[in-house]
Amino acid sequence: MSDRHSDGHGTHGFETVAIHAGNTPDPMTGAVVPAIYQVSTYKQDGVGGLRGGYEYSRSGNPTRTALEENLAALEGGRRGLAFASGLAAEDCLLRTLLAPGDHLVIPDDAYGGTFRLISKVVARWGVDYTVADTSDPAAVRDALTDRTKAIWVETPSNPLLGISDIAALAGVARAAGVRLVVDNTFASPYLQQPLALGADVVVHSTTKYMGGHSDVVGGALVTDDQELADELAYHQNAMGAVAGPFDSWLVLRGIKTLAVRMDRHSANAERIVEMLSRHPKVTKVLYPGLAEHPGHEVAAKQMRSFGGMVSFQVAGGEEEAVAVCDRTKVFTLGESLGGVESLIEHPGRMTHASVAGSQLEVPSDLVRLSVGIENADDLLADLQQALG
Repeated sequence: MSDRHSDGHGTHGFETVAIHAGNTPDPMTGAVVPAIYQVSTYKQDGVGGLRGGYEYSRSGNPTRTALEENLAALEGGRRGLAFASGLAAEDCLLRTLLAPGDHLVIPDDAYGGTFRLISKVVARWGVDYTVADTSDPAAVRDALTDRTKAIWVETPSNPLLGISDIAALAGVARAAGVRLVVDNTFASPYLQQPLALGADVVVHSTTKYMGGHSDVVGGALVTDDQELADELAYHQNAMGAVAGPFDSWLVLRGIKTLAVRMDRHSANAERIVEMLSRHPKVTKVLYPGLAEHPGHEVAAKQMRSFGGMVSFQVAGGEEEAVAVCDRTKVFTLGESLGGVESLIEHPGRMTHASVAGSQLEVPSDLVRLSVGIENADDLLADLQQALG
């Protein structure tokens, strides 16, 4: 992957773009941080005489614009769109790409909220879906029908850390004339740029690594297709689940340190994986950085490093997995991920309860870690005492 990105002022390294794209100093005061435009409407200079194109903050807000420009630059797209949540972004995308009678291919390992949205909401609208192993391009190709409009992929996936070959799936999508959607939440644009590998749209829950501090809920879409970007922007305004100005400001602030945080998340995760791989009470470690991971070679090819998410299975089954979650002291028991603090959870009873009984059901002995940026020795000691 390239370390160079365009931010509208030339080509710079990721860290430079993360700090500067969309962050133009205020022309009046020189403030180096974009203002929070906590405003609903804007004075017009005569009917239709808009200053900077702003008329109403659902349609556009300067703080949100700064974030959207930043998101587009980081993912190498023409347009970024910021939403009130990751699911709001997904809802807008699904209703833009699909119509009643259409078909969607989804992964056999995915965020429970995504599956709930597709299976319980979008399906009622008359959209069919097929579950496929997206780590196998042939399986995805076999799942396509003459009504398929999109292939939906998470890589790394949630919570089993599966890896899908974005470039290979882009080839499948192009050959079939369908869109490839990649949820890049677990990797972040620092570790992976799906658009450069052939994806049509990137999805983010900006709540996670982009915001990075567990203090904001948000979502994003980025595309390099101008026609699709215009359609998404139309639906974003028509449906209205936009990111508010303060939430946009918080995500934009978080992104400034994304690169250094992801380096630390990844480094801490690698040390934890090493310990878990040797622990007698751990039966399996799921992490794409492991040489024995089936997606390791693909992950090494399309990612800068392997990220801060780790899942593992424990001896003793579901009850012991829950007990491990309850015994940690530095790792906080909680849903979500991607913050500076380490989190632990039981996917089967928490984030992925909505997939119980489906093809996406997760193992009951699974524990998922969002490895934070604390001192690695403290994290290791905490997990060791929790495992017993």
